[in-house]
Amino acid sequence: MQASRLEYIQEYYFSTKLKEIACLRDEGKSVINLGIGSPDLPPPEAVRRTLAETALHPETHQYQSYRGIPELRQAIAKYYRRYFDVILSAAEEILPLIGSKEGIMHISMAFLNPGDEVLIPDPGYMTYCAATLLAGAKPLYYTLDENNDYLPDLDALAQKDLSKVKLMWLNYPHMPTGAVAGKDFYMRLVDFAHKHRIMLVNDNPYSMILNPEPLSILSIPDAKETALELNSLSKSHNMAGWRVGMLVGKKDFIDTVMKFKSQMDSGMFLGIQKAAVTALDSPPEWFERLNKIYSKRKEIVLKICKTLNLTVRPGQSGLFVWAKLPGGQNSRDFTNRLLKEKFVFMAPGFIFGSNSDNFVRISLTNDEKILTETLNRIIKK
Repeated sequence: MQASRLEYIQEYYFSTKLKEIACLRDEGKSVINLGIGSPDLPPPEAVRRTLAETALHPETHQYQSYRGIPELRQAIAKYYRRYFDVILSAAEEILPLIGSKEGIMHISMAFLNPGDEVLIPDPGYMTYCAATLLAGAKPLYYTLDENNDYLPDLDALAQKDLSKVKLMWLNYPHMPTGAVAGKDFYMRLVDFAHKHRIMLVNDNPYSMILNPEPLSILSIPDAKETALELNSLSKSHNMAGWRVGMLVGKKDFIDTVMKFKSQMDSGMFLGIQKAAVTALDSPPEWFERLNKIYSKRKEIVLKICKTLNLTVRPGQSGLFVWAKLPGGQNSRDFTNRLLKEKFVFMAPGFIFGSNSDNFVRISLTNDEKILTETLNRIIKK
């Protein structure tokens, strides 16, 4: 019999959908998957070489530090200073993670008690809700509306009873909408969090993808007193399967998360840590080349959207295109029909929240040849 904490938790949507796609492929169907944000490009060559070379050393295969090797924490600090103008103590304000998704659960378990409430974006990443429920807390959804540039309405939130709210999840550049938040908004948000004694957690893995002005919430004055930030090498360096993430913030917050994390794992494989150091030291040209590829792919995706009569809001950042369905169609029916008739899968908007059932999310993690084939399938009657 399963634990009661799983009563309101379902299997991750993409886990079940990938099974369906696998069955279709077993039947000989050539399914194109535009729904998953798993980079198809390799990490930098130097990163792969570092992993291979480190794996040959005998000491590589021992247990590692729970806090990560000093070299990795120093590389993260250098990365944050270089790209975000944020000064971090490598010894006290950085915690490497086995993927940032792990960090979502660790943060929830470290700071939430039963009865606490958590502000969660709608639409947004479904894991925020799952982690909240598993920690025994209550999700409170705040609406992100395209008419407000997919930013939370802080004035409206301030009118609500926030006395039990302990934590607020945010994610900019935003997944799935691609919206970005500027410094002016972050300054208002930090003031809001201080006033209502709410911890902010910004999930920031898309900061370097098709985003000309990377920004960390920790660049805002006094943000460290109320905010943590998650980041990852999954999207920025094509290392999704390597599971390399990071949590940054003030020492007291990091130490609290460490209490939980240290009971859950025994440190990251040394070869991956060394490779992550190499990745973090990649020159700006790495991101220029990567974004040039994604820009070309996005041009084809926008043609796909136009052919399907989907509306795309301009100025989107990140690894996806967020597109509105025509004529009040719902995303479940639309994506199921597209999969059945064209063997093309897009992520339905309903999985990201109650306010997005008339949207679909299209990933840029397929090459131009596959995207062109998708366009041809859709055009063909």
